[in-house]
Amino acid sequence: MRDGMLGLARRAVLALAGMVAIGAGGAAAQTRDLTVVSWGGAYQDAQREVYFRPWMQARNARMLEETWDGGVGVLRARIQSGANTWDVVQVESEELLIGCEEGLFERLDFAAIGGRDNYIPQAVHECGVGAIYYSFVLAWDRARLQTAPRGWADFFDTARIPGRRALRRGPKTTLEIALLADGVPPGEVYRLLATEAGADRAFRKLDSIRRDLAWWERGSQPPQWLASGEVAMTNAYNGRIAAANATDGRDFGIAWDGNLYTLDSWVVMRGSPNRQRALDFLNFVGQAQQQAGLPPRIPYGVTARGANALLPQAVLAQLPTAPQNAAAALQIDDRFWLDHLDRLSQRFNSWVSR
Repeated sequence: MRDGMLGLARRAVLALAGMVAIGAGGAAAQTRDLTVVSWGGAYQDAQREVYFRPWMQARNARMLEETWDGGVGVLRARIQSGANTWDVVQVESEELLIGCEEGLFERLDFAAIGGRDNYIPQAVHECGVGAIYYSFVLAWDRARLQTAPRGWADFFDTARIPGRRALRRGPKTTLEIALLADGVPPGEVYRLLATEAGADRAFRKLDSIRRDLAWWERGSQPPQWLASGEVAMTNAYNGRIAAANATDGRDFGIAWDGNLYTLDSWVVMRGSPNRQRALDFLNFVGQAQQQAGLPPRIPYGVTARGANALLPQAVLAQLPTAPQNAAAALQIDDRFWLDHLDRLSQRFNSWVSR
């Protein structure tokens, strides 16, 4: 669940008392604290309460906590530098596949993190273990927009619903949304997008609202832009919109029709001197009882078997994995983006800079 391209936000040390202090970067590798890297914002706030502080208290240990904005190039550069200080990182699906193929991650010892059967099958990969299911949804501010959008076709209908729109900067999700808005059935999106004609069609659709588009790079931006009135509609991580409603008193709407859902995973960076502590951390956060604490704080689906049975029905209904939400979804095709990311990124970057 990426907040943008490159953008290391911070390094923080979480003390046992739960305070946050500035981390010391000069500690020797063999003595430094475990460093866990995630996506920041409301999501990492929830992780801190459910995973990070409880693990530190249970182990009488400290943890360095950092945030990042994604991009396999960031991980590649850290490994190649020989001075990587990250141990456990949450990555998007294509980053997991590419990084594993390139040897950026340790192979996971699933016996040390509860066993493969502890997780739903989709969460098990030789280099990673699933962290959350989440969706890109269409969101708007009910207080500002009297005509509620029903789906991506309305997102592109500036005559019916005027105002600026926002999409995540990059080809992934943007091109799928363009084709869905143009009437392509979900089951045909990736077959079509693999062709030049399909890519042409997606970019023509984007051209139709080019002057009304803004591009977000961090997951915190869509709710901020909706709240300020900077945009009328945006795609966004479902959990960030729900968190803004729950904690900031917002009245943002979510259209689940055509949502794009995917799975993020935890990985252990190659050569980590904290490999055993990293596995212990993953074992801790992989327990159903621990994972059940996350969705009530931010409604993302979790991956431990039995976790959903511990959640109230009202929470389950808000998750991307809820039947009524999943029925209207397009699953992001990881293999497609592994094969086509470079080609479509080059074309997108050229298009957006024109």
